[in-house]
Amino acid sequence: MYKVQTFNQIAKRGLDQFMPESFEQGPDVLEPHALLLRSHKLQHAELNSGLRAVARAGAGVNNVPVEECSRRGIVVFNTPGANANSVKELVMTALLLASRDVLGGIQYVQGLTGVTDSGELNSQVESEKKRFKGKELMGKSLGVVGLGAIGSLVARAALDMGMKVLGFDPAISVDAAWQLPSEVQRMDDLSSLFTKSDYVTLHVPFIDATKNLINAESLQSFRQGAVLLNFARQGVVDESALSDALNSKKITAYFSDFPSVVLRDFTNVFSTPHLGASTSEAEENCAVMAADQLIDFLKNGNIRNSVNFPRVTLERTEGYRLAITNNNVSGMLAQLLSIMADHNINVIDMINKSHEEVAYNLIDIDTPPTDELVASINTIDSVLNVRVFDS
Repeated sequence: MYKVQTFNQIAKRGLDQFMPESFEQGPDVLEPHALLLRSHKLQHAELNSGLRAVARAGAGVNNVPVEECSRRGIVVFNTPGANANSVKELVMTALLLASRDVLGGIQYVQGLTGVTDSGELNSQVESEKKRFKGKELMGKSLGVVGLGAIGSLVARAALDMGMKVLGFDPAISVDAAWQLPSEVQRMDDLSSLFTKSDYVTLHVPFIDATKNLINAESLQSFRQGAVLLNFARQGVVDESALSDALNSKKITAYFSDFPSVVLRDFTNVFSTPHLGASTSEAEENCAVMAADQLIDFLKNGNIRNSVNFPRVTLERTEGYRLAITNNNVSGMLAQLLSIMADHNINVIDMINKSHEEVAYNLIDIDTPPTDELVASINTIDSVLNVRVFDS
């Protein structure tokens, strides 16, 4: 029986993936093998000795101590793309609001509470509507920074609205490249993208390389009067530098999913309370994806969409399976196979991959692994943990 402790409100469709005959799941589960969470800030003390995996029902893992998990050989999963459509729709909403003063128009009409005559109401509306005149998106240029699951969907939607789309992503994956519409003009650097874009939307993870990606220097490359959208992470934008750009009208409007103390007094800053993935569909998609990844890992040792381990999948056929996590140092595979030979173990199939400081091995053998075999493997200094799967 595998134990999965849950945090936050995980969508029922996701929890239903855990069959009760094989899994015990819930917020009160003790000594879990895996954790499933959304926004809960995971503490080191919650990483018990038997923990093997943490799954975040969402793309970002800022609330998970990933480095500590890696040190202990704990796999950290996320769910890239599961909430992509939800974020895309919010970005497109922001684009429309940035080009048409819909919010101002609504507030104006709501303020006409003292007008009781229909004729007078229509007259006032007609005379004042010029105050809210906007621009069409068709024919305007959109710069998309980050062409992953969300960025590629935003690019496609913008093309469908008649926009010219420019894209930049130096680390685009093969899968993402296949999803990207051919009409997107790939830019060689951010400066070129900023210079040519009426609107810029950010879709990059928050890592050291992207911290304050939008700063005083990069803002100088923006087209005068551009609009900036940030539905990625708050730390991607240097808010102090942005405030200067807003004051100088270099940036005419900023739409963000991250309310800011620094920017809250600007009338041309529009913030939502982190609504990017706040749809029932996105929450269900993330929960199901996270649960499926945990189930496959706990039952078969396979790893998909981990932020700290390599992608490793090996089809189960026959025999017994070992999953071995070790520090990524030379000579480890030779040591593992030598121990197998010493115990007269025949290896049916195996796969070995690494990611930064961690290496992971799935090894199928034709006889049940003994306690002595597992103990021998654990004597190797660089081994972090060993798991045994039944046939």
